[in-house]
Amino acid sequence: MNFEFSAEERKFLQEVDEFLEENRHIDVMDVTRENMAQVSDTPERRAFMKKLAKRGWLGITWPKEHGGQDGDGIYEYLLNEKLSSVGAPQIGKGVGIVGKTLINVGSQKLKKEFLPQILDAEIEFAVGYSEPGAGSDAAAMRLRAERKGDKWVLNGQKIFTTSAHFADWYWVGARTDPEAPKHHGITLFLVRMDDPGLTIHPMYTMGGERTNGVFFDNVEVHDDYRVGEQNKGFQYIAEALDIERFTLFTLSPIRGRVEVLADYVKTATRDGKPLKDDPVIRQKVAQLATDLEVARLLGIKFVDAAINSTKAPTVEASIYKLFATELSLRVADATMDIVGPGAQLALGTEDAPLKGRAESCYTYTVIDTIGGGSSEVQKNIISRRALGLPKNF
Repeated sequence: MNFEFSAEERKFLQEVDEFLEENRHIDVMDVTRENMAQVSDTPERRAFMKKLAKRGWLGITWPKEHGGQDGDGIYEYLLNEKLSSVGAPQIGKGVGIVGKTLINVGSQKLKKEFLPQILDAEIEFAVGYSEPGAGSDAAAMRLRAERKGDKWVLNGQKIFTTSAHFADWYWVGARTDPEAPKHHGITLFLVRMDDPGLTIHPMYTMGGERTNGVFFDNVEVHDDYRVGEQNKGFQYIAEALDIERFTLFTLSPIRGRVEVLADYVKTATRDGKPLKDDPVIRQKVAQLATDLEVARLLGIKFVDAAINSTKAPTVEASIYKLFATELSLRVADATMDIVGPGAQLALGTEDAPLKGRAESCYTYTVIDTIGGGSSEVQKNIISRRALGLPKNF
């Protein structure tokens, strides 16, 4: 495996850099939103995604028969890292979770209706897996879907749906066979977000970003909008989560936080002494920089496994997601420790150290260890699939 980029890959990175410089705008690019910057939740950010689409940068890895480029996953990885480095929206759920699942198991009707819209950045999706009793354990979902003729009637609740208040369609899992074991009997559906049976309530994170609780009251979905085979939804969800664990938790924002901390240490003093001369602080920053390189190599290892294997790189995805998001926590903790009491000042506070990034980093990064499957879930996956330990170990 080559951990360095080829001349062609470096040329692509330069093209993306030039594109970002040409389209730089504060309403589109905001690193202080941390990983929540990935979503296209404003007209300006959706317009930015249309520019990406015109470049042909959506669906890089999709088959040509569906409008893609049949490109290597490394280019999708490089693009997402560059986008996240400036706090711009990323290629996201439509291209990854939704689009790739539809390509693999969707009906011809769903492919014809949705794939062109995804490639043209005409549509936004919300993803509904989590429920009050089914957070990291998506297989425990209880949202009920009952068949009535050629339609399904959905009743229940979802929580922590980040994009529900601006998305066009809901990618949602529901239980279609309550008698089946919990990892079976789940089916995926596409539901219009303007359905009158949906009620959306805001749920704000400790970082101040909006997620949502969504209530289903006799929501009718035609069987044409069932995704794949009935009762095989959890299998599709599990495969898509490998994509989510990698693409939604990019390394560039974490690198940016370490660089902000290092710049602070270079010039700050405490009790009249430069922080950069403190051996404990130097060790902390050096360890974070070392861990960043480890995370980078784990990310490239995932891309390599995705390109060169016929199976979903589940273990590699979990290893990367676990290490990267826990590293993000360590960066936040170290920043609070090194900056001191001033680190508690909120983002936007005048004269706050690091312009308040310490506080926002700390409150955001907790979320990263939960989304896409908590750190505990990732450890269980690694222990079973990589180490061969028993399920109840």
